Amino acid sequence: MRRLVWVLAVLGALVSIVPFYWMIVAATHDGSELFASPPPFLPGNDLLANIANLEESVHFSRVMATSIWTALVYTALSSLVSAMCGYGLAKYRFRGRGLLLGVVLATMMVPFQVLLVPLFQMMASVGWVDSYQAIIIPFLANSFGIFLMRQAFLDFPDELLESGRLDGAGDLRIFYRIVLPVVRPQLGALVIFTFMAQWNSFIWPLLMLNSEEKYTVPVALNHLIGLSKVDYAGLMLGAFLATLPLMLVFLVFQRQFVAGLLGGAVKG
Repeated sequence: MRRLVWVLAVLGALVSIVPFYWMIVAATHDGSELFASPPPFLPGNDLLANIANLEESVHFSRVMATSIWTALVYTALSSLVSAMCGYGLAKYRFRGRGLLLGVVLATMMVPFQVLLVPLFQMMASVGWVDSYQAIIIPFLANSFGIFLMRQAFLDFPDELLESGRLDGAGDLRIFYRIVLPVVRPQLGALVIFTFMAQWNSFIWPLLMLNSEEKYTVPVALNHLIGLSKVDYAGLMLGAFLATLPLMLVFLVFQRQFVAGLLGGAVKG
């Protein structure tokens, strides 16, 4: 039985790795070589030429810097908002708390496409079209993040909060100095999910950003797909480079991510 599990695990790993390996191989070849028979299975010698073409086509270094900046700002602000809202819903008693939580959860069932037109009209009315704040601010209150952090704060003992208040600490000091360090695993998992969501966001930035110098990575890569020609080598290279920040974020927060996912499995 154990051997069967190992065989299935190896097969699953190969299924996951092969497309990523092909993306790396394609990024190092000329686009015309990718449709040869048989296709290339080893890295080629056109990586530097493809990098130069990608930079000339969409100014990829500027696009990467823009995406990293917007993703970091959104992740930091959204994680903070989610943590504060989740803390309030978990530890404060006020009238309508259950109703408010129900509204937050109900928003998770609303398709994003339904919100596109009213959100666009709202951004246009305040003059935020073609601006970075338009792709950051409207989604800071993430319903998934709020629910995730609320569940984490529900297990936090109220006695520690009372001890902090008896020592003269205010609510903000208790939140930042006592509460947040305890829920760091769940917060790390939220950071990974939030960064990935913002990094991979495509439809909303495509609608809001009109200037090429403000494009994010998905929007810029979309412009490599023309009506009569597709730069497959550039797409593969851009997709490969776009995965590197995601891998870096996961490596930084992987311990908190695993602890946050397994935190509920060791109770009882």
